Amino acid sequence: ENIGGPIQIAVLSGSAAKAGLVSFISMIALLSINLGLINLLPVPILDGGQLVLIAAEKIKGSPLSPGFVEFAYRIGLLLVIGLMAFAVFNDITRIV
Repeated sequence: ENIGGPIQIAVLSGSAAKAGLVSFISMIALLSINLGLINLLPVPILDGGQLVLIAAEKIKGSPLSPGFVEFAYRIGLLLVIGLMAFAVFNDITRIV
């Protein structure tokens, strides 16, 4: 219910723009901060996941196997695609 995709972002941007320039800029700043925080999630395809993989290599003392890294990226990609699909689905159900 609280997760919105591109449609919800467009609706909120329109509402913020109608409310004035300060509201619109505040909304864009909040969106940017939100995307930055999401990018830090420990999902391998995102930057936070890169940090986790680097930390795992440091703890292990040697590079992770390419097969494991590829598997982690695939799982991360599936998670990101799933979240995006869920957000778009929520947008569509709000319209209907």
